[in-house]
Amino acid sequence: MKKIKLSMTVQIIIGMIGGMLLGIGFGDKVKDIKLIGDIFLRLIQMSVVVMVMGAVIESVANLDPKDLGRFGIKMLFWFLLTTVIAAVIGGALGQLLLPGKGLTLPVSDQVVQVSDKGIYSMILDFLPSNIVESMASSNMIQVIVFSVLFGTSLGAYRIRKENSQLIRVIKEFNEVILGIVRRVMKLAPLGIGALLAYTAGATGIKVVMPLIKFLFVFGIGSLLYMVGMIAFVSFYCRAHPVNVVRKLFNMTMVAFTTTSSAVTLPTQMEDSEKKLGVSKKISGIVIPLAMTLNSNGLSMFLALSCITISQIYGIPLSGPQLVRIIVLSTLSCLGTVTVPGGGLVALATVVPALGLPLESIAFLFSIDWFSGMFRTVLNVDTDVLIAMIIAKDENELDYEILNGSP
Repeated sequence: MKKIKLSMTVQIIIGMIGGMLLGIGFGDKVKDIKLIGDIFLRLIQMSVVVMVMGAVIESVANLDPKDLGRFGIKMLFWFLLTTVIAAVIGGALGQLLLPGKGLTLPVSDQVVQVSDKGIYSMILDFLPSNIVESMASSNMIQVIVFSVLFGTSLGAYRIRKENSQLIRVIKEFNEVILGIVRRVMKLAPLGIGALLAYTAGATGIKVVMPLIKFLFVFGIGSLLYMVGMIAFVSFYCRAHPVNVVRKLFNMTMVAFTTTSSAVTLPTQMEDSEKKLGVSKKISGIVIPLAMTLNSNGLSMFLALSCITISQIYGIPLSGPQLVRIIVLSTLSCLGTVTVPGGGLVALATVVPALGLPLESIAFLFSIDWFSGMFRTVLNVDTDVLIAMIIAKDENELDYEILNGSP
């Protein structure tokens, strides 16, 4: 009998369905299964910092210094544009569909740490004072800043000396780290299934019902945004949109179920190169940087949340206030937390800045995991789509891989 080999995508889907059914069927009795999911997340997260550092250093070091400035401006342009568009869609749908109108919710006792940092401290926090400490605390934006500077210096040394053994060592180191990640990812169906079983069992459907309208509007916004982005990128890169959707599917499932951009990063980088034809040179810079600087899902979530909260409390918003929501939702996405729950920390920064009641943040805590699913999918998929745009502009897009079968 021929042995049936299931793809990782099919295995993850089976794990998702099995986990949800297990949680719904047995409720709190399966809460201890979360340990399996937490082990999976830890095994992925233990390699993320060094993987990002190695990938950025290698990619920047191999760039021509003359191209680095132009390349950086192009990345920042697409990051800013897509983040603003996401915030505008979230704000527009909030005003149009009124997800907070007539809503009354119980207040959660969850404590959210509020950031009281000013613009001076926020800017300073982008720069590491101790790179070892930044790595230990998984401060991704500080790690990336150091890696870009290290890679730039190493690239200049490579050109001056016409050779560098250190670049070869870093390249081999990156291959070893990716080997670890690939092995850990074999546990994804079991780990993801365990996390969903815990969520379905511990949270249940009753907690979601009061804010189901918010989730519905957020889901509509996410769908509209992704359809528009995929259509544009498919046209721009001369690819069939259905083919692009199929090749994004695996990373979309990992993002949707883990709600963590950091955990999804290894799958993103591998699929962008092997399925979508983005060169390693481009994916090694764009995707790690985008993970920290290009949070489209969070931007839409923040704008929609602020408008929902204003509707719950009956606070009217003027035109300038709506513009301020869009601006703050965009700026708050710089250097965001890339693990589950990071959206609430960002929300705790934006809500008081807009003069909205701080206790309203607790309203959204009960559905943070569910809203995090939409946020992470938008963050992850848009990062890869931007990498495709830049790869096309830089003649680093392999059309044979892009237009081939998944």
